[in-house]
Amino acid sequence: MKFSVLSTAVLMGAAAVDAFTHLRLNKTDAALIVVDHQLGLSTLVRDYGTVEFRQSILAHAGLGKLFGLPTILTTSADTGPNGALPKEIIAMHPNAPFVHRQGEVNAWDNPDFRAAVQATGKKQIIIGGIVTEVCTSFLALSLIEAGYQVWANTDASGTFNDKLAADANRRMEAAGVTLMGMFAIAMDLMRDWRNTPGAAEVLPFLDTYLVDYSLVARNHGYAVDNGTIIPGEAQIL
Repeated sequence: MKFSVLSTAVLMGAAAVDAFTHLRLNKTDAALIVVDHQLGLSTLVRDYGTVEFRQSILAHAGLGKLFGLPTILTTSADTGPNGALPKEIIAMHPNAPFVHRQGEVNAWDNPDFRAAVQATGKKQIIIGGIVTEVCTSFLALSLIEAGYQVWANTDASGTFNDKLAADANRRMEAAGVTLMGMFAIAMDLMRDWRNTPGAAEVLPFLDTYLVDYSLVARNHGYAVDNGTIIPGEAQIL
């Protein structure tokens, strides 16, 4: 009996491992959506600093341009207190579908928005929005229900506090939404620094939107161009 129970447990464990599928982004099958990254709504965000979050929402939109992804812009009541979409985002995607919702809280409830998503022909959708537990999660859950694979950019989704962000992320993750930050999304789309877009395109993008990483490249570049090995360094290289 003990052997039987042990064997069953081992088989079940093996089956669980075999069942795992690493869901990866594919730049040829992905679209990006900017959800309510509006100037008025940005003032509600308290789980990120103001400057940090502004950079993150611009970077989110920039991913679409960098990787040539079909991009959809949508706002909620942008003639009222929610405010306009930043002009920098609109300038990045002058020809993108731009759905101005006048009442629907969940973007998926808007027929023009649904049509725009369907028209991309893509099954992988990358989203970020304000606020996380409403604009991001409502849409993410609806997209999952409609059969799409969804990635929520956690860097570009903000809300009133950390607890609400955690609650929303837990709900999305339980439904099958993949939670990732901008850098991980960029790396998954790129796959290999030798690809195109690759190092030549992605490093300047990171120099603008993720200075922490660009310093790695800058440090190496300066060292190669101008560096002089000082006493003691040769022994540790």
